[in-house]
Amino acid sequence: MEIVEVGPRDGLQNHSVVVATPDKVELVRRAVAAGTSRVEVTSFVNPARVPQLADAAQVLDGVRSLAGLTRIGLALNTRGLDRALAARVDEVNFVVVASDTFSVRNQGMPYEESLALIRTLVPRVHEAGLRASVTVGATFGCPFEGEVPLDRVLRIVERVGEVDEVSLADTIGVAVPSDVDKAFTRVRSVTGAPLRCHFHNTRNLGSANVLAAVDAGVRAVDASVGGIGGCPFAPNATGNVATEDVVYALERSGHTTGVSPSAAADNAIWLGGILGEQVPGLLSRAGGFPHD
Repeated sequence: MEIVEVGPRDGLQNHSVVVATPDKVELVRRAVAAGTSRVEVTSFVNPARVPQLADAAQVLDGVRSLAGLTRIGLALNTRGLDRALAARVDEVNFVVVASDTFSVRNQGMPYEESLALIRTLVPRVHEAGLRASVTVGATFGCPFEGEVPLDRVLRIVERVGEVDEVSLADTIGVAVPSDVDKAFTRVRSVTGAPLRCHFHNTRNLGSANVLAAVDAGVRAVDASVGGIGGCPFAPNATGNVATEDVVYALERSGHTTGVSPSAAADNAIWLGGILGEQVPGLLSRAGGFPHD
């Protein structure tokens, strides 16, 4: 089971504290040391809109020497892709938000326009010899429009093009395990691409939803150290599932992640010190079981 660490991007982008570049580099280094080999390092978005990630290129430079690390950069448009390629990422993750209102707030265009644009950008990533993944945001619900039809999500996945991975994201944390099982089962029927999941713990169901996704055949899970994060363009957005909590849940359920739960919990405690507050994740408070 692959853990994709998204704390340096999705975790930090919604936090009021702007973390210094060397600390972001250290966060990635710690994730790798804990056993993670794939990290969403940053996002190439407009710095005026997301100032927490204005140092994207510098962070990429800072982690370039980490052996065995796949460095993911998120891009939303042509300019973002240009910057990601110039910064020499290993993988580009695109986002299509599955509702017009949220898509306009997040990307400045309706989702159909966003989808059409990304279809033109994915070939550029492959021409550069890199992986291209696509996340379908707000798969399970929109903060502005409410329920999102699963048929719309399926149409997006069908039309997104030849990508290397598809991720379904519960951007505002409204899904329940039965929703998750249904969504991933039906998406599997329209794409042969590997599937990844991305959950937020807004309503305390994040880990349960991860386990449901894994039961439905997902083999890559996004998680954020300490459970920090959220979307700056969604009201009441709260953090991602905590890396250390997800690793504990998966390992205790018989899955091998390659990530040390205790090291991940130590990383959460360290990050809390950087942010000046206790992080939402629970394993760093309660400890593992059996206790060391």
